[in-house]
Order: sequence, then C-alpha cells, then structure tokens
Amino acid sequence: MSKLPRLAVVKFASCDGCQLTLLDCEDELLALGEAVHIAHFAEASSQLEEGPYDIALVEGSITTPHDVERILLLRSISRVLITIGACATSGGIQALKNFADHQEFMKAVYARPEFIQTLSTSTPISQHVKVDFELRGCPVDKVQLLEVIQAYLRGVRPKTSSESVCQPCKRRGTVCVVVVQGIPCLGPITQSGCGSICPAFDRGCYGCFGPAAATNMTSLSDNVLLPNMSPTEAGKWLRSFNGYSPVFAEESVRLWPLTLSNKSHKEGGDTK
Repeated sequence: MSKLPRLAVVKFASCDGCQLTLLDCEDELLALGEAVHIAHFAEASSQLEEGPYDIALVEGSITTPHDVERILLLRSISRVLITIGACATSGGIQALKNFADHQEFMKAVYARPEFIQTLSTSTPISQHVKVDFELRGCPVDKVQLLEVIQAYLRGVRPKTSSESVCQPCKRRGTVCVVVVQGIPCLGPITQSGCGSICPAFDRGCYGCFGPAAATNMTSLSDNVLLPNMSPTEAGKWLRSFNGYSPVFAEESVRLWPLTLSNKSHKEGGDTK
C-alpha cells in the first residue's frame, strides 16, 4: 500500500464542474499524483478505496437525508476536509429552493413526488460538519485549488485572495463597466479569484466567488444595481451561484421581499 498521503474527491449535489477543474490541471495533476495517493475520485476512476483519508475535497451541497449520512461519515474518516465551489460553500444554484415552497417545487418537477426523498433545503457542507477550508468559485480556480492542496500537504495555511473583484480588475487596466456603461456589477462585494473576466468583456460580475471579506450590500444595491434595474430584478441578480450566502440572501430578501424558508439552515443535523 502506498505511504503517500491519501486524497479523496467526493461529490454531493453539484454539476461536477469543480472536479473537472482538478482534471483540467493536466501536467500539474501528474505532479500531484506523485505527491499524493488518489484513493477515491469517481470522476476519474472506478477504483474507489475506502477511508481513512488525509485530505478530502468535497464538491456539492447537502440536499437529501442520505447526503447528511454521507457527509457525517466522510468527516469522521478525513483528517482534513476542504469544500470546493459555490455548491459546497454556499448551497449553489440548487439553494434557490430555499427561498420558495419546497412542496410546490416537488409537484412541478416530479410526476410522483411522494417517491422522492429530499430535504426542503440545499445547504453548504459547513452547516453539517466542521470544514477546515472553504475554496470559493463556480467553478473554483485551478491555481487556487492546487495552492490549497499543496499547502495542506506542507502543513501550512493556504494563501488565497480575500480582496474584491474590483482590485484585480483595476490592476489589469479594465475600464469600469459601472461608471462608463452603467452595467450592473457585483464586483465591489464579490471575492476575487476569477481574474475579473466578466468586466474585461463588458459584462458585470455575477458573483461567482461569493461575498468578499468586507461588503456593503446596501450601498452596492442603492448605487450600482437599483439605478439600472428594478428591486425585483436586483434581488434576482443576487440569487445565483452564491445566493444562499448569508449577506447575499439577506440583501436579496430586502430587495425582493419573498419570505425565506422558515426551516432551520441546519436541517439534517449540525455536528460542528
């Protein structure tokens, strides 16, 4: 048996995009394979080894009772657990159901909803178990993902950006789409990591990397969103990849006053 650190990559409710980011590392993945033993990675191999694992990368949100059981087990057999991507860190697009009537959604989607076992919320991994590090993005950035894995292999804290999208956007010389074109943009309150791609192509930031370390949501809405769209449209703008992040969710409800689900955010259990 290999004496290298054992790595597991595990999927919950998600689109697999963050796992594909790891596969897209190509040459870097070969080097990583020399530093770790990839014990469990269903996206890459059908040979799945049981734990324990030294590092577990988790993609996806918790949406079913079975998911709750799986994440509790994975946490118990993993020395380090890292969540990757918007689904795992904030609930993802599927968390849109948290703002609405779960039963109505079930009836609209399934012919026989009584046979479907699902929670009425889609929640991030951190609301169920202790998470050692959260890597944002939809999908995550390849460079940041490799940095996080390598940091934990070295036993140090990863160095990832905590600044907003606006800062690297200015450093690359992009003209502000808000000031010049009046385009709605979440850049001032979104964590960087994407390379500020959207503003460079005359599009506003969609908030793929979730809220930055410091945000002024009301000011962003009043001065950037509402001059260009209705309050309802602004609320919808915030409910996308990271719409269930607390600061995004609270501001979206202020703008578009639908009632958040009164179900506990910790549905299914909290073992932190």
